[in-house]
Amino acid sequence: MPFEFIADRLVLDFLPTVAARGSLGEEKLRSEQDLADWITESGVVDAAPQIRPGDLARARALREAMFRMVAALIDQRPQVPADRVLVNAAAAAPPPVLQLDDEGLHRVGDLDAVLAVLARDCLDLHAHPDRASLHWCADDTCTRPFIDRSRGQRRRWCGMKGCGDRAKAAAYRQRRRAASPT
Repeated sequence: MPFEFIADRLVLDFLPTVAARGSLGEEKLRSEQDLADWITESGVVDAAPQIRPGDLARARALREAMFRMVAALIDQRPQVPADRVLVNAAAAAPPPVLQLDDEGLHRVGDLDAVLAVLARDCLDLHAHPDRASLHWCADDTCTRPFIDRSRGQRRRWCGMKGCGDRAKAAAYRQRRRAASPT
């Protein structure tokens, strides 16, 4: 299953591994292999680390804590202290290591290193200028947060492919219905 990397922030691309929260709640990290695939596709490390029993649950727990923290940022409400503890602990692990060999530069690390990168990105978002441009996608079925870097700060969709396209098509159909004689 290919994952989407459209947010320009790794943590914001990891959070939607549960799609349509609050309605369908489609879990995209259903297996250890799904987690390994996300890691590989993300480029955090060059090769996915070994995923052991319990690692998938740990990654999901961190994802949910980071989701609640980002939601609190967007909705301007207090954060859950237990979420901060979990994210801070994950961020404290050593990040992936760069290694240069005859084939080139490689990023290597275990799952803790990958989770450290995600947790650090989540924490960085709290003090970064991107924080002020953090919004929810306006699609009723999408629960993806995004950063609005548009000139007028009027972006409404996490991306035009998918959410934006659906909204434009729906608006077009509505205009056509309104313009047609009854």
